[in-house]
Amino acid sequence: MEYRYSRRYYRSEFSVDPPEKSGREIMSKGSSGMEVILASLENCRDVQTTLNILYILTELLSVGRGHRVEVFVSKGGTGILFQILIAASKESPPSMELMLHLHSLLAKVGPKDRRFGMKARLSGALNVTVSLIRQNLQNTKLLLPCLHVLRVYSSNLVNAMSLGKIEGVELMFKIIGPYSKKNTTLLKVALDALGALLKSKTNARRAVDGGYVAVLLSLYQDWHRNDTRCRHILIRKGLLVCLRNITNIKLGRKAFIDADGMRILHNSSTECLPVRTLDPLVNTSSLIMRKCFPKNRLPLPTMKSAFQFQLPHIPAGGPVAQLYSHPPGVDDVVDDSDDNEEAEADTDTENDEDEKDNYMLNDDIETDLNKLYPKRSLCRPFEELKVYERFFLELSEDFQGYTLKGPKSTNSMPLSASPSSLSASARSSRPVTVPTAQTQPPNDIPTPRSQGDCNSTKGHETRPSSSALKLTPSPPVTPLDLDNIHLSKDKDKKEEASSPPDGDKVIEKELVSPFECVSLEEKEDLNADGSERVRREGSPINATRHIQSPLLLGGIPTLRVGSGGSNFGSDCGSEGADEEGGEGAVLEVPDTARLLPLHNPDLYVEMVKETCSVPRYAEVAYPDYFGHVAPTFKEPLLERLYGVQRSKIFQDIERLIHPNDILDKVVYDLDIPNCPLVKDEGESLKFNSQFESGNLRKAIQARKYEYDLVLNADINSNHYHQWFYFEVSGMRVGVTYRFNIINCEKSNSQFNYGMQVLMYSVQEAISGRPCWVRTGTDICYYKNYFARSSIAAGGQKGKSYYTLTFSMSFSHKDDVCYFAYHYPYTFSTLKMHLSKLEDLRTPQIYLRQDVLCETLGGNHCPLLTITAMPESKSSNHIYQFRNRPLIFLSARVHPGETNASWVMKGTLEFLMGTSTLAASLREAYIFKIVPMLNPDGVINGNHRCSLSGEDLNRQWQNPNPELHPTIYHTKSLLQYLAHIQRAPLVFCDYHGHSRKKNVFMYGCSLKETVWQSNISATSSDLQEDLGYRTLPKILSEIAPAFSMASSSFVVERSKESTARVVVWREIGVQRSYTMESTLCGCDQGKYKGFQIGTRELEEMGAQFCVALLRLKRLIGFRNHQHGWDLDNDVIAIPAKTVSSSPSTYVMEEDEPSFLEAIDYSAESNDEDAEPENELADEAQENLDQLSD
Repeated sequence: MEYRYSRRYYRSEFSVDPPEKSGREIMSKGSSGMEVILASLENCRDVQTTLNILYILTELLSVGRGHRVEVFVSKGGTGILFQILIAASKESPPSMELMLHLHSLLAKVGPKDRRFGMKARLSGALNVTVSLIRQNLQNTKLLLPCLHVLRVYSSNLVNAMSLGKIEGVELMFKIIGPYSKKNTTLLKVALDALGALLKSKTNARRAVDGGYVAVLLSLYQDWHRNDTRCRHILIRKGLLVCLRNITNIKLGRKAFIDADGMRILHNSSTECLPVRTLDPLVNTSSLIMRKCFPKNRLPLPTMKSAFQFQLPHIPAGGPVAQLYSHPPGVDDVVDDSDDNEEAEADTDTENDEDEKDNYMLNDDIETDLNKLYPKRSLCRPFEELKVYERFFLELSEDFQGYTLKGPKSTNSMPLSASPSSLSASARSSRPVTVPTAQTQPPNDIPTPRSQGDCNSTKGHETRPSSSALKLTPSPPVTPLDLDNIHLSKDKDKKEEASSPPDGDKVIEKELVSPFECVSLEEKEDLNADGSERVRREGSPINATRHIQSPLLLGGIPTLRVGSGGSNFGSDCGSEGADEEGGEGAVLEVPDTARLLPLHNPDLYVEMVKETCSVPRYAEVAYPDYFGHVAPTFKEPLLERLYGVQRSKIFQDIERLIHPNDILDKVVYDLDIPNCPLVKDEGESLKFNSQFESGNLRKAIQARKYEYDLVLNADINSNHYHQWFYFEVSGMRVGVTYRFNIINCEKSNSQFNYGMQVLMYSVQEAISGRPCWVRTGTDICYYKNYFARSSIAAGGQKGKSYYTLTFSMSFSHKDDVCYFAYHYPYTFSTLKMHLSKLEDLRTPQIYLRQDVLCETLGGNHCPLLTITAMPESKSSNHIYQFRNRPLIFLSARVHPGETNASWVMKGTLEFLMGTSTLAASLREAYIFKIVPMLNPDGVINGNHRCSLSGEDLNRQWQNPNPELHPTIYHTKSLLQYLAHIQRAPLVFCDYHGHSRKKNVFMYGCSLKETVWQSNISATSSDLQEDLGYRTLPKILSEIAPAFSMASSSFVVERSKESTARVVVWREIGVQRSYTMESTLCGCDQGKYKGFQIGTRELEEMGAQFCVALLRLKRLIGFRNHQHGWDLDNDVIAIPAKTVSSSPSTYVMEEDEPSFLEAIDYSAESNDEDAEPENELADEAQENLDQLSD
């Protein structure tokens, strides 16, 4: 009765209203009710009165969504509770009821008070609570609120360390064990408190030293076996959280391995997989196992590229100097940092939330206003730049030597260097082989071949079977040398091939879209006088064609000349062909020229012969030879199946648990000189990447149908592993193969968001479907267990590589298939396209091709000039011709961004087209185009760099004429134009983007940069024409793949040496852009939900031209110096906030910092990986992958 009377008394003192209304009034803003209660509590010396006030506070704070607790905390209530707790602990004996209610109230208040841990430590409450727990281990009623408070205490790292010193960790283990289903609520809270304590590395080491890792694993096994109805998932999860925190340190990971933790968690997780509600346990177990999986070294002798290129000189302090500065014995594949060991001592972090906020600040935005204004003077004297006048003949041409309305031959502009002459005259022609699978025969026809034999096949004559490209078994065939073969068009030779079956004759009559088959005859077949046969007109190869049989475009079975009844064959051979003696071999070549006006296989081979590569490639890939016809259907983004990544990770973990199941057999290795295809008489796949733009360094057969693939680093580099392009053959039908590319570097990829790899099937091509298609299932991208040394990570320690994994079932037996990161576009393809573009020129088109410079690798960098011929030789027309605004375009500075070349192809084809829009565009502008800024990188299969080992798009501020010739001379062209007051109206550099969807632009804006930073500037400092937004806005209206929302116009410090920023700042081009095209697909517009293809990329290039034409018309209507209504509409759209972090050594692939969220949650099991460094690492990764 006394308690009830006291509560009524206190209520009557404050109000006569109902309790709910009284509570609202006490907690309302401006009310002094809470102050009165707290003052009474602080000054009360009577235990019972104190209890009564605590009861009232408990009732008040139990209502609402936390606002009342916040008011209580703001009035100093937490400190008063700690004062009473300390005072009560000094009583002898202390009141257990008072201790119970104090801890209950503290457990309610603690999570809302950011300074709770510090207040508890300074007041001495930690010792009181621990002592109380120690003395009342059997008193469940008191123990539960004490554990709740201990859990809140431990959320502060310093408190956790202090509690560990007074044996708080050992105390928790006394409470959680042994296994018992009694007091499960108490056990759950105790595990939460223990998990919080073990976040401290000091406490984690204490747990390891006490042997508690085995205790936790034993408890987990007991709960796993006995919790058959899954009613205690939270307890099992709590045990796993404790293990997860212990394994954040190296000693914990070792103890986990020693206690057989990998097997225990793997087996238990496997049993949990069928039950969806147990996913939290599976995910946490997976995270622990991935973390404890011993770090392996990549199976490479060195992280440096397998190819070496000697530079003319190596700048001191540059990346190449650092690369070769290590002593010969230093292992650059793995080092001590790969153990990922943490600092020995924990750090005091009182303000964790404040630190998290600091990581999100963008300190990469340029804040120096002086750097945001264009430079007033150019650095180079005009006399030095006058040599570039020869690249601008159109600015002084008087056309007196031309008949402007005459036939094409009379007014075509002479080429400075035709595509066929883009190879230096001194460059000797070298043997190039027809596309080959470089495979060995299947098991049924064993043909051992030594390493020396493998060497001898390169560049030598081959006697092919009658179905050299039919992929049915036959004796081994070496690569075909096009210098030593003869292609015949003589129909009389047709009888030499075997006759087709009757069924094929019937089908042949139904074929309507013929394809050619090239008859390969040996070079010894000469004319009677010993001379070689005369080259037929139009064929760049010393050979002629022979139409053997038509092939239908669309998949109808085709005529197989000399196939012996087999459906398909390749240089793997054919038994039927072998019986026929191999004379009159037939190479079936789809007549892609009917659908690809810019493609010619023979011309492509000629271009390959003139291309210089570091490895001196002598082979041609089938896809580049046949060509790619874009499918007419759209390919949807791949829907990711639930649990696919987890399943792949478990398969990886099984390698450690069951090592005897792993073959670990090397089947392809570029580090083996002259013979990378390892001799194998088994059923292994055959790999090859020794062709232009190819990249695959090593292939290892891990299981019967699983292969680990290692990519080659960029030449003169030890990183930039992302681009791949390789050939696979020797496959079986009905088998699912798994491919793992194990040394990717980027922290996330669009492969996690619907993107698929690309595959090209030779059998499909010969059947009339020569195209790259998106393929692969079970695709995911995740961090693996291969350590990345600090040497290869630019000094960053504890980094790991990432795995791209996908599964593939092949449709054709012994097919030859190619896989690529994106649609390949080689330098030889570009030269072939430029040569064919000349055929599109009409008398009204002014087209000139110049050689801008020679690259480090000895290749020529083409420069195009495209505009319309003047209407006549009159002075007015010549004046109008010379004074057209200039548009400067460039592409492919990063070799791995092949989509940039496809966009450029669309631009070039539109510019050379016959449409009214194309003609108007040529009449409006003079186009200067460098279609490939990094030919050497493209040729040699680099992902990011040139042969100098540097990212060329980071050299624009001060390019070296010897090491960065294409950038040096391109910048010189722009500097020359600036000197003669003819700076381009628009500069645009085409790029590809690997971690965002859609097509978008980066531009430069003084205002928008200031808006996104803390720069204090007056309105007079921010005078800026808004015209920079017009072109992107036009594109957003006419190009379905373009996204204005993804575009940004902020200038960042890390981009100050990119083309976009340098051209804007130094050349004074307001409309200086980088146009980024996704490698994946679109999430808006007409193409939403689909992967992007070459058709859409080429369309984007054409739409860019249309946007330029509309821009010209806008300029004609309004004075662009005063802004346009369109710009005023656009400027209202807020720019996306850019978040990034300080610059680092490794600029892997410029990704913007406002990326899609990295999906490392339940699926990839990385949500709490290395928690004490997670924020810093994430901020570091964001800048490592910036764009441009």
